Amino acid sequence: MSGTDPAARLRELHHDRKPGEALVLPGAWDPASARIFAEAGFAALATPSAGVSASLGHADGECPAEEMFAAVARIVRAVEVPVSADIERGYGLPPREIAERLLDAGAVGCNLEDSVSGGLVAAGEQAEFLAGVREALGRGPFVNARIDVYLRGAEQPLEEALARGRAYVEAGADGVYPIGAPLDDLAVLTRELSVPVNGLALDGGPSPAELSAVGCARVTFGGGLAARAYEGVREMAAELRRGLFR
Repeated sequence: MSGTDPAARLRELHHDRKPGEALVLPGAWDPASARIFAEAGFAALATPSAGVSASLGHADGECPAEEMFAAVARIVRAVEVPVSADIERGYGLPPREIAERLLDAGAVGCNLEDSVSGGLVAAGEQAEFLAGVREALGRGPFVNARIDVYLRGAEQPLEEALARGRAYVEAGADGVYPIGAPLDDLAVLTRELSVPVNGLALDGGPSPAELSAVGCARVTFGGGLAARAYEGVREMAAELRRGLFR
């Protein structure tokens, strides 16, 4: 990536796509996993808060801000591709401090979710928050606004996702992430919203190919890849124990 501004490169990767071909961002949870994904040829990476938290000994949502941003910085230093960071809802920090910490860590994008303590933040409040982060970051980094209405049991999730998506784009978000939205709803959201839509790929579906086919321009995995890796370690530990204690 020598000679290329990583923020501009990440933005370009979101928009310079063929129809039905999403930007796939593996979720690296530590420097070693980041190097593996980069060496495999992925053009950019995302950090999952759940995977990073687990690597640091915390439950998802319980990692202190200092540890999360330090972990993101280590991942960024390990690779030469752009890195976008999942920073939950900013750990209660004001927008200017969120921007400073993100930029100090070297990340050129971020996820910011619209729920806290298991409940949705009012759409207007979240839009104002996103506008503050956008202003503090400047135009470079890619702000991906997560929409949690499908996770939080909204009565009419598609309608609310559309309304929140439009408000967040108006506030300066570069993309939206209606996490947990089914494929049929994603098809509507990708058609109606004017920015890249992020789909979540999960074991058992939807797959990256299915998400791409309905128009998602970006595909991420949440903490799923880290969980698969840790499951492999768990199986290895069980195998070792069986070999030692027959």
